[in-house]
Amino acid sequence: MQFGMPTLIENKSLKENIELCNRLGLNFIELNMNFPEYQLEELEKSEFLIEAAENAKIYYTIHLDENLNIADFNSLVSNAYLETVRRTIEAAKKLISLRNKYGDETQPLTINMHMHHGIFITLPDKKVQMYERDFKTYMNAFAKFRDLCEKWIGNSDIKIVIENTDGFKDYEKKSIEFLLEKSCFALTWDIGHSKAVGEKDVPFIMQNVNHLIHFHIHDGSEVPPKNHLALGDGEINLPERLQLAKERNARCVLETKTIAALEKSVEYLRINNLH
Repeated sequence: MQFGMPTLIENKSLKENIELCNRLGLNFIELNMNFPEYQLEELEKSEFLIEAAENAKIYYTIHLDENLNIADFNSLVSNAYLETVRRTIEAAKKLISLRNKYGDETQPLTINMHMHHGIFITLPDKKVQMYERDFKTYMNAFAKFRDLCEKWIGNSDIKIVIENTDGFKDYEKKSIEFLLEKSCFALTWDIGHSKAVGEKDVPFIMQNVNHLIHFHIHDGSEVPPKNHLALGDGEINLPERLQLAKERNARCVLETKTIAALEKSVEYLRINNLH
């Protein structure tokens, strides 16, 4: 199995992240575009990224900005996010050679994305999600997004993988199923997020398990709701989740938030013969 790490806030540079990745014997780093040092302008410096990875014999995956909202009603905003995705795909294409050398060529290079819930309006007795209210407009945006991503990715071995966070809304499930009709889209299962919200996304994920190719692995609990814990510090049946990842030939990011938790998680895998 291929295990990697997220970009960690304690590490101030790519060099520090790569050194940690090497020290822990991990295969890849998921570059997170929420960080200023991994914005498009940096991802497009492919020669620098490739040279750094070549020296360490690792590769990269990419995590899109969590604010990405391709269905925003303001076309200036949505078009900017679409252009972000286009340029991210172009950057990812140049990183495939690293995956070929140091990863598993049967696993597509992944670009991870969250679903943006949009805004809601609070009424005296309920909250109304604007994307649910204007579902046709919402789906039109996803139709455009799907067509563009299929065109931009083309024959490249890249998939955009959609991650669960705090529970998919019903309108999001419909748009995700629509995206999954195209081979350039797949699913990420974040098992910590899933646990912290009472596993409410599990039925949907399992209904679409044939599209599951990427995992964010960290421990978690339901009461109180916690995630991003080191492996072994929560309530998740980790061997069961990792067995499914193995069956799906899925790549796994050990998505803790601290170096100490990542170190503990790697040790947990070693002791329990799960690496």
